[in-house]
Amino acid sequence: MLYVIADTHLSFSVEKPMDVFGAKWENHAEKLKENWIKTVKNEDTVVIPGDISWGIDLEEAKEDLLFLDRLPGKKIIGKGNHDYWWTTAKKIGAFFEENGINTISLLYNNAYIADNIIICGTRGWMSDFGVKTEDERIIKREAARLELSLGAGKKLGEQNPDAEIKVFLHYPVVFGDFINYEFIDVLYRYGVSDVYYGHLHNVSEEQLDREYLGIKYHLIAGDYLKFEPLAVK
Repeated sequence: MLYVIADTHLSFSVEKPMDVFGAKWENHAEKLKENWIKTVKNEDTVVIPGDISWGIDLEEAKEDLLFLDRLPGKKIIGKGNHDYWWTTAKKIGAFFEENGINTISLLYNNAYIADNIIICGTRGWMSDFGVKTEDERIIKREAARLELSLGAGKKLGEQNPDAEIKVFLHYPVVFGDFINYEFIDVLYRYGVSDVYYGHLHNVSEEQLDREYLGIKYHLIAGDYLKFEPLAVK
């Protein structure tokens, strides 16, 4: 099976209590572990699209990454806006090897296949207060990275014609007045029907855009899922 959950916000090596954001965050790492072990088997894969650790560098994120590595299944992780520890793929790969982390892979300009689903994605970007010049530059860069990922996914699709591409982002594509048209253009050109994203917390159901221009959007932030990995179908 393929599962997904974002925004684990782990902080085993830094003082970052998440329960200041509400009672649902109390002992959230323990809740995540309990639900994960109950749900995920060793042969399964879990996508975690960002905001994984509060560590500001790889050493501070080490215990959080080891925590995930010890959980059942393979993990494919993407970058979130709070993943300050994320450096280069080469440095992260070397860090994983040095510390015996062997169940975690990076979703970064590439693609994977699991349970006949092709996994593509990037961080994404959004602005709450209107898109400025700097936002436009980042959005274009992230759209290019999404296209690289989907290009790699298309090649996997040629080898697995029955597989379906699904996209995993940290940021939403559509939320309130914000619409990421650069991303929608890429998603349309590659025929993507489902997008899974995190980042949003304490939002009401009425605020969520479940579908926009024929593309379905699924919020999978950890607290929204009550820290239980969601099966991707």
